[in-house]
Amino acid sequence: MQKIKIMTDSACDIDRDLELSLGIKILSFTVIMDGKDYRERIDFTNEEFYKMIDEAKEFPSTSQLTAFELQEAYQELFDQGYTDVIYVTIASKGSATHQNALMARDNFYNEVEGADKMKIHIIDSGNYTGVYGYPVIQAAKKLQRGASVEELVDYLTEWFTCSEVLFAPFTLKYVKRSGRVSAAAAFAGELLGLRPLIRITDGVSYVAKKVRGDKNIIPNLIELMESRMIPKTPYCIVSGKNDTYADELAKELTKIFGYPPAGYFHIGAAVTINAGPDVVGVVIRAERNN
Repeated sequence: MQKIKIMTDSACDIDRDLELSLGIKILSFTVIMDGKDYRERIDFTNEEFYKMIDEAKEFPSTSQLTAFELQEAYQELFDQGYTDVIYVTIASKGSATHQNALMARDNFYNEVEGADKMKIHIIDSGNYTGVYGYPVIQAAKKLQRGASVEELVDYLTEWFTCSEVLFAPFTLKYVKRSGRVSAAAAFAGELLGLRPLIRITDGVSYVAKKVRGDKNIIPNLIELMESRMIPKTPYCIVSGKNDTYADELAKELTKIFGYPPAGYFHIGAAVTINAGPDVVGVVIRAERNN
């Protein structure tokens, strides 16, 4: 009989209550701020981190999950009698965590007697935040309803072939540092009041459009979404410290599509460091030929 565990990492931005009620195992990234190490989801809440990053003397950073940490997680689940672990990772193009997960799996099988009794399925989400938070939640619900490991892996793998996030930051200093927008473009953008609409697909970010002023973000984000989204598929709202624009976006999209968002995700530390604490965005299933 299969005993299955779904595991992911903290850039998924899954709500804590859902994590617990659905039995999802979430590994926390380390955040380094002003010379001190913190564990995302453990040492602070999202709301606390938004304040911390605003008050930080030095720009914070994150570190990947190491092969050692991941092998420890595999060992823990093996000791608990799991036959299958499905680990959905942060985008491999943005973090070495995925590669470390593969290395940890090899080490685990080589070093632990009887380890082959537990199969470890590692899936690259190719993205961040709700792009993999949402399908992990759905997979956990399917698991509670009795889905097999094969069904869960197929569902997750298919989801990541056509999912992406579209978002807009309200300040450019964070996306400039992360490389999502060049330093020169960010400097000019701040002077002109420009806001980039950024699309992340398969771990690669693109500036899809630039708009002038905050008031033009929502209409243009909706227009971009309509041009890319597969019709009648679920979508999710992503936001940071201010829900005003997220609420406006959800209201407009419900009116346009005739159904509400399937989920809401507040970005955690790992995403905030690269996008900033003040963002609005949407997770969609996208047509990949445009």
